[in-house]
Amino acid sequence: ETGVPPMAYTSLMLFAAAAVAGCATEATRLDAQWVNPQFAGQRAVRSLMVMGVSRDASTRRLYEDRMVASLGAAGVRAVQAYLTLPDDGPIPEDRLQRAVRAADVSHVIVSRIVNVTQQVNVTPGTVTTTAWGPGPGWGSGSAWGPGWRGFHGHHSSMWGPTMISTPPRITTSQDVNADTRLFDSRDAEVLWAASTTTSLGTTSATVPQVIDQFVGLIVATLKRDGVI
Repeated sequence: ETGVPPMAYTSLMLFAAAAVAGCATEATRLDAQWVNPQFAGQRAVRSLMVMGVSRDASTRRLYEDRMVASLGAAGVRAVQAYLTLPDDGPIPEDRLQRAVRAADVSHVIVSRIVNVTQQVNVTPGTVTTTAWGPGPGWGSGSAWGPGWRGFHGHHSSMWGPTMISTPPRITTSQDVNADTRLFDSRDAEVLWAASTTTSLGTTSATVPQVIDQFVGLIVATLKRDGVI
């Protein structure tokens, strides 16, 4: 009988964070990965159920569609979990097992969120002017130095028409840490796992762009480890 352990159905923020206005992916990096030594290099995975753990129905389905397409291009028969598990939220174990059996797959790959951190970056403002100087009479001893004439010349130059003021710049960025695991559908043994971080910057990007980058990294790593 097949079995897949129950998952904590928290929101898959890798996708949800991409929908935040003003954010875009800068890079998705692989922090760590592990593969069962007896499984590595065998390219044993030929059929997969793809499961995105997200309470947001549209992003979950988009992720599963993109992953299925990418795996298909790599020669792996893959099926979206939402076809047999359309509900969003925790699923009883017996129903999860039935869905995996109905999909007739040898393995299940599950992606979920681990952590999201946010940084606020502040660049101080500046005030500069090409007209800065000691004021009239420099070198003559009549203006620059102690007294109001030198101070007045300096003060006046700071209000000249060439003064440039740059306001402070405040930006935010997010690091989204995701966990992806590959299970054997027969006994729910973990055969492969990867931890990733997606850095979200300050320009605009679409949810599909973020998902495609994440999917590309996962599939490339599966190939490199000889899993698919």
